[in-house]
Amino acid sequence: MARNLYGPGVRMGNWNEDIYLEEELMKDFLEKRDKGELLIQKNRRMKNLLLRPVQLSVTEDGCVHFGDRVMLVSPHHPEPRAQRFLPGDLSLCLAPEEIQARLTDRFQLPCGLSAAPTRAPVRRNAFAVLSVDREAVGDVLRFGQNFRLGITLGCEDRTLYLSSDHRTLLRSSSLSSLQEVYLTDEDSYLNCWQAAFPDPQLRLEWEGQPVPANTRILINHSHTNRGLAVHRHLFLRSYFGKEAEVAAHTHLDTHRVEMPRNHWMLVTGSPRGAASTMLDVPRPPAERGPAPEPGPQ
Repeated sequence: MARNLYGPGVRMGNWNEDIYLEEELMKDFLEKRDKGELLIQKNRRMKNLLLRPVQLSVTEDGCVHFGDRVMLVSPHHPEPRAQRFLPGDLSLCLAPEEIQARLTDRFQLPCGLSAAPTRAPVRRNAFAVLSVDREAVGDVLRFGQNFRLGITLGCEDRTLYLSSDHRTLLRSSSLSSLQEVYLTDEDSYLNCWQAAFPDPQLRLEWEGQPVPANTRILINHSHTNRGLAVHRHLFLRSYFGKEAEVAAHTHLDTHRVEMPRNHWMLVTGSPRGAASTMLDVPRPPAERGPAPEPGPQ
């Protein structure tokens, strides 16, 4: 039976080449570390950029204005046809491609979107309400009026617009194969959206009225007339964990009324110091619904 009779101090084989190779690897590692090119450094920069807390705009009149920074939140609703779904309020978030995000700290455009169970305003879920002509900053947003939703990246100082287009054989949402929603830096009519009142019987009466903040509304794409929807039962494996798919599709019930999948809220900041958004502010007793009846004694 063969044994290794040599100790660790004995130099065997191409020992000199092995020493030089280890030195070169160490030099390459130190050089990349000094330049910030290590994968772990890129990963930290990406997370610091997207998860940096931001301050939402505080509305004084209860309406949404051009230039406000808001969160797009889908209120909690069950999925009766699905056994498993993401509960709670879901916010629309930027979702970079997982493999690309781990290899580089730059975004590959167009960039995807998802709905995440987070209520804290950060860079990846804080959208700015922008006007089409860029001259209506401070004006009230009204139902039926075109507007844009954009995310501003601090490091690159550019705006990514919420966009959509007709689905094709080569371009559609990954799970439901419906119309895709994405973020891009191209300024076009594909970035335009409109707000609509959820009740179809009162929709015409609310046309041209100010859009209230922190209230359920519909957000429709101006070019395709498809509603922004969240699919709680379709899970995405994103860079930040399990999240829900977002697409552009109008889901109607048997009465031809938009389903809760198409309901959104433009959430603003809270004037109270203890709460960051209006979601954290307790609702008045009149909006909480009737109190539960006491059980038998």
